[in-house]
Amino acid sequence: MTTLASIKDFFSSFLLLELFKGLKLTGKHFLSPTITVQFPEEKTPQSPRFRGLHALRRYENGEERCIACKLCEAVCPAMAITIESEVRDDGSRRTTRYDIDLTKCIFCGFCEESCPVDSIVETHIFEYHGEKRGDLYFTKDMLLAVGDRYEPVIAASKAADARYR
Repeated sequence: MTTLASIKDFFSSFLLLELFKGLKLTGKHFLSPTITVQFPEEKTPQSPRFRGLHALRRYENGEERCIACKLCEAVCPAMAITIESEVRDDGSRRTTRYDIDLTKCIFCGFCEESCPVDSIVETHIFEYHGEKRGDLYFTKDMLLAVGDRYEPVIAASKAADARYR
């Protein structure tokens, strides 16, 4: 039996059957329409719950929403968030430092889910980069700038997702 199997293996390799099977598969898909996306010009659809770049939001009157409860810092599994706060003259607490290290962040969304005032959100922005490590260290001012710039988009996505929360 082993002799018969070895003779069969010899002829299948001698006749290049595997090569012709591969060529048959290539020929079958050769004329089918392509599914390649030309990235900068074409965009693939995103999930409505995609989690990208972080942003800090403000209230309509311009005051930052973050009340320095530090829940996002406590719940972050990667320990990527650092918050320092102080009490203002009116007795309310606000952040003096709010930093996110995106090289540590795993984009789990726990910070957004734990925030009681919807201050920290993850936007749909995925086209950002850093050429060195410090470029991906976002400070409070940088996060507020992202939130100010994309507030209409953030508000619309929050409103669309509100019925699922």
